Amino acid sequence: MADQIPLYPVRSATAAAAVSHKRAAYYSAEGPGPGADRRGRYQLEDEPAHLDEMPLMMSEEGFENDESDYHTLPRARITRRKRGLEWFVCGGWKYFCISCCDWLINICQRKKELKARTVWLGCPEKCEEKHPRNSIKNQKYNIFTFIPGVLYEQFKFFLNLYFLVVSCSQFVPALKIGYLYTYWAPLGFVLAVTITREAIDEFRRFQRDKEVNSQLYSKLTVRGKMQVKSSDIQVGDLIIVEKNQRIPSDMVFLRTSEKAGSCFIRTDQLDGETDWKLKVAVSCTQRLPALGDLFSISAYVYAQKPQLDIHSFEGTFTREDSDPPVHESLSIENTLWASTVVASGTVIGVVIYTGKETRSVMNTSNPKNKVGLLDLELNQLTKALFLALVVLSVVMVTLQGFAGPWYRNLFRFLLLFSYIIPISLRVNLDMGKAAYGWMIMKDENIPGTVVRTSTIPEELGRLVYLLTDKTGTLTQNEMIFKRLHLGTVSYGTDTMDEIQNHLLNSYLQIHTQASGNNSSSTPPRRAQSLAPKVRKSVSSRIHEAVKAIALCHNVTPVYEARAGITGETEFAEADQDFSDENRTYQASSPDEVALVRWTESIGLTLVSRDLTSMQLKTPGGQVLTYCILQMFPFTSESKRMGIIVKDESTAEITFYMKGADVAMSTIVQYNDWLEEECGNMAREGLRTLVVAKRALTEEQYQDFESRYSQAKLSIHDRTLKVAAVVESLEREMELLCLTGVEDQLQADVRPTLEMLRNAGIKIWMLTGDKLETATCIAKSSHLVSRTQDIHIFRPEVTSRGEAHLELNAFRRKHDCALVISGDSLEVCLKYYEHELVELACQCPAVVCCRCSPTQKAHIVTLLRQHTGKRTCAIGDGGNDVSMIQAADCGIGIEGKEGKQASLAADFSITQFRHIGRLLMVHGRNSYKRSAALGQFVMHRGLIISTMQAVFSSVFYFASVPLYQGFLMVGEDPYPSRLSSSGF
Repeated sequence: MADQIPLYPVRSATAAAAVSHKRAAYYSAEGPGPGADRRGRYQLEDEPAHLDEMPLMMSEEGFENDESDYHTLPRARITRRKRGLEWFVCGGWKYFCISCCDWLINICQRKKELKARTVWLGCPEKCEEKHPRNSIKNQKYNIFTFIPGVLYEQFKFFLNLYFLVVSCSQFVPALKIGYLYTYWAPLGFVLAVTITREAIDEFRRFQRDKEVNSQLYSKLTVRGKMQVKSSDIQVGDLIIVEKNQRIPSDMVFLRTSEKAGSCFIRTDQLDGETDWKLKVAVSCTQRLPALGDLFSISAYVYAQKPQLDIHSFEGTFTREDSDPPVHESLSIENTLWASTVVASGTVIGVVIYTGKETRSVMNTSNPKNKVGLLDLELNQLTKALFLALVVLSVVMVTLQGFAGPWYRNLFRFLLLFSYIIPISLRVNLDMGKAAYGWMIMKDENIPGTVVRTSTIPEELGRLVYLLTDKTGTLTQNEMIFKRLHLGTVSYGTDTMDEIQNHLLNSYLQIHTQASGNNSSSTPPRRAQSLAPKVRKSVSSRIHEAVKAIALCHNVTPVYEARAGITGETEFAEADQDFSDENRTYQASSPDEVALVRWTESIGLTLVSRDLTSMQLKTPGGQVLTYCILQMFPFTSESKRMGIIVKDESTAEITFYMKGADVAMSTIVQYNDWLEEECGNMAREGLRTLVVAKRALTEEQYQDFESRYSQAKLSIHDRTLKVAAVVESLEREMELLCLTGVEDQLQADVRPTLEMLRNAGIKIWMLTGDKLETATCIAKSSHLVSRTQDIHIFRPEVTSRGEAHLELNAFRRKHDCALVISGDSLEVCLKYYEHELVELACQCPAVVCCRCSPTQKAHIVTLLRQHTGKRTCAIGDGGNDVSMIQAADCGIGIEGKEGKQASLAADFSITQFRHIGRLLMVHGRNSYKRSAALGQFVMHRGLIISTMQAVFSSVFYFASVPLYQGFLMVGEDPYPSRLSSSGF
């Protein structure tokens, strides 16, 4: 670092130290201070003027772009602010007008300020302020704004407005040229079709909203249960949600029918992930004997103000009537967001956010009317033709010598030459687009395709950027275990039987030793600790690795209920059901499910689990019970998860951990193979996890537990203190194995992406998944080729200075794919929006991970605004709706996550591979046909107008029509013949 900073002579050491101290203050994490100029260079208020010319390291490699791209304050010492009349004349008037307009807009559209709230259990009347109604509304209009809104959307374009003015002019007798129907019939037809289509779409949206808002839920009251509609739910209500029922509003999880005090929910319509998420009830309310006791206690929930982030929540639960009062911290695992589905048991929650304040609604953008680029280009071309029309009419009146009522003749000439902008253009184009949509839906090569917006089929042939979701779109979200590496030996899919034999022999040997030790007074653990350390055999190493994989996870086995057997009976007969085929596994990550299924396939089966224990069944049929002492879930910051378990048979306490190689390489003991093998698996497109363990004594664990409990009770810097205590265990851990899991791609994803890339379409992947997962899928799907480098943007970017340095580092690389997280993206867009988009657009591929639905839509909007190119968004989940609606062309896939994305999209397909034919064949043909049809109609109008001009010139510039008005209706058969003949 020191050799990059230029050295300059300074008057004295004291002065140098002072300047250095001031510069360090200005390079703090908060970014540049008020002395920053627009190129990232700094001058302090009391700094000598000559120091301002010193080139700093950040400005040496800074961006050389327009000054408007930087959000910095002006320098008071150099630029003197103009005041008075001089300021007003030199641009102040513009600033004044903009300020007044902004003030009026804010007054008319003033939004309610969102605040944190205190919610009393079962007492909506105690809410201090009113909250929005818990209803969903997706309509664009109401009964009063429908007709004005549709007409405005039609006549805001010059082409339609011109037709309207021409048609209205025929009501004036002096300007009448032909029959009224020749003008009003085409315009009325277009308006009728448009209004009818919008009315049908609006009615369908109304029906869907009514169905959702009319769903019945059980509300818990002092008198018992009562049925309420979803739209009648209020903040503070206690709502009961049954299994497979969608949660109506954002709630804090209070109780569940599950004995473990937890439940699973499906979040496919919220974050696009099909995996189940584990939620934990508030322990204070879960311990209450009965449901009615919720009204016998005095308790409230303090919740933070509504926000967009679906992955975080901060709140507290307080019970006042106990001695001492109970205070319990609430996090994301204690919440039930709206639009998610209860997957297990019955849950009871207290409503904290309703209606437009829920996470799902806040992450959904309002639908808009999409207009194709061809229509915009025709609109601009119409303006140019109108100018030619005016010029030609003025020339004719001039040659006439302005005789008589020349202004009336001028208007008549404008109407006579209106063939230049033929009114049949809109009719022919709309009929042609309807035909293109019919061809797409009848194509047998892409069955199940539905065209929901018939006005933009030609947009499919003009796309430059394709933004796609990952889970369910590019991948099937089905993981398969592929590789186990122990350092000296590697096992693949064809050698799994060897692992199974080693595991069976190992557990048989352990069982034999345990039977022999039963007659001895020495505990097995003490005997093992006194034994001399020898090199472990392959069987023992496989045994340790497989046991670690079977224990270190958050997977829960779920048994499907059978007819005639109650839940209690099934639980009591769990020992008999361990080998049944009705067992399924649920977890928040499909990787972990794949690992547990693999351990089951080789003989070590997870048969039951709750919050405090889990049971494994060995290949020999014995059931081993482990107590769960602590759980450390995976986070995007730590990139690892851990668990501390205690073997009930041997009383051994073991700390298991698994995570990304980047995080685990510094935790495990020294080795010479981990980095190389991780690279080899990554090149094969496998997702790798490093597994390690550490044995703990009873004294070590008790010391850790006391420090951990104290850290969790801290009020300030709780997260940092907890992380520091956990990191005290993560030292010199024993490396057990390296696993490789493959995520199954959708059919023909690789050739489809390659075809689109060869066609000049740039592909961006936007996903809510983890950075490592997104990177692996980008490689395996060949979104990023094997020869291309990948620049991973640092996830911890929090300030302007860090964003500047990261962008500079990325700027030096060429032909390099970019991988960036949602948090870093927000910081970069805040300070360097133009630079980031410019650099990203030069990349062959971009991957944005941990993106919220709002961020996905924001990225699409940025691309449209900064590049002016056509964008297409494709997804299959409810979290993709905002992105699909923000793009110029939205494509939805009907998949495991429902039809929400399909219904909101302009085009609906059944498989990702169909997008190739949809864009390359139908999109290209629709664009070529519409362009040829538009050119033909315009050329025909020019020819007719030229003949009309010659006719008027021959007959002394008389404003008399040459042809009858039927030509303006578009009765000529050639346009329809052209639109269906392949032009």
